[in-house]
Amino acid sequence: MDVSGADTDGREFKNAEEMWMEQVGNPTKRTQWYREGLGYWQGLDASVDGVLGGYGYVNDTDIMGSEVFLKSILAERFPFAGKDRPLVALDCGSGIGRVTKNLLIRYFNEVDLVEPVSHFLEAARQSLAPENNGASDIHKPANFFCVPLQEFTPDAGRYDVIWVQWCIGHLTDDDFIAFFRRAKLGLKAGGIFVLKENIAKSGFILDKEDRSITRSDVYYKHLFHHCGLYAYKSRDQTGFPEELFPVKMYALTTENKQ
Repeated sequence: MDVSGADTDGREFKNAEEMWMEQVGNPTKRTQWYREGLGYWQGLDASVDGVLGGYGYVNDTDIMGSEVFLKSILAERFPFAGKDRPLVALDCGSGIGRVTKNLLIRYFNEVDLVEPVSHFLEAARQSLAPENNGASDIHKPANFFCVPLQEFTPDAGRYDVIWVQWCIGHLTDDDFIAFFRRAKLGLKAGGIFVLKENIAKSGFILDKEDRSITRSDVYYKHLFHHCGLYAYKSRDQTGFPEELFPVKMYALTTENKQ
């Protein structure tokens, strides 16, 4: 990707290739990248404030923005909405189950969660238990996968929606593309991805502390093309504090048509 960027220490890179070569240019560096990224999250509390980096108070605003976007997708893409067959979602980088509990489980009959941080996933399991008002007979979590996205392969044809929020920045470009190519096979006919992520104003920003990259809209669209994905619609998240990155939601399909 021929876009310039910088890291959180102010070091500038002429393009993404230069940055990735330095960060993950051999197997040892790649292993270190993912180990340090996972280690960062393993050191945080399994709480809303923990998974939102100290900004737990944006949770309600985040969920409201996501719900508006999701409802528009369901109305247009899934008019049957559980009448003819159950709706199934996958929550990628699910953390403590925040998005599943507050949003997905209200619209989907089954939700699977995939999360590499074991104490986050255990918190999700407890939070979503029926005794904690986290599930019902017709809206429930089904599977909890403690696996990093770069190693995860979904069951073929299982999901109507695969939701990916605030986690894909931990994947290198190569693993980003490989993940979505695998995950496409996990969609049902007419299924869709929702990607919700921080957006850099231009190029990219490498966070050296948690081993993640914040990509620009142009950067994301470049990667979508290589994944064989097409933007069905997008929406900007509103109402977040100005000191945070802008956040954008993308609905992505495997077919190039509206």
